[in-house]
Amino acid sequence: MRLAPPTPIVPTIHLNGTSGQDLKAEYYAAYEAIEAAVEALAAATLNARDYYVQSADAYYEAREQRAEAFDKLRQVSDYVEGMLVGIIDQTKPL
Repeated sequence: MRLAPPTPIVPTIHLNGTSGQDLKAEYYAAYEAIEAAVEALAAATLNARDYYVQSADAYYEAREQRAEAFDKLRQVSDYVEGMLVGIIDQTKPL
């Protein structure tokens, strides 16, 4: 069971700070980069034939490490998505 990530502390958009448009663009770019990283990792070969010469368990350990890497990417994606939602909520027209 995956726990819900904590809500990120979203910057407050105001006249003396970074503009909402800039924040939205920056976090959207980060979100896209994370999605590209997920796709690239998914496309990277993980084949048992590349591990059996190391040990009987090497492939299973590599597969577990890969799953942990995907979990970390999901955590970062959730953080950035939370930031985007908070920023977009502040920039919606009334």
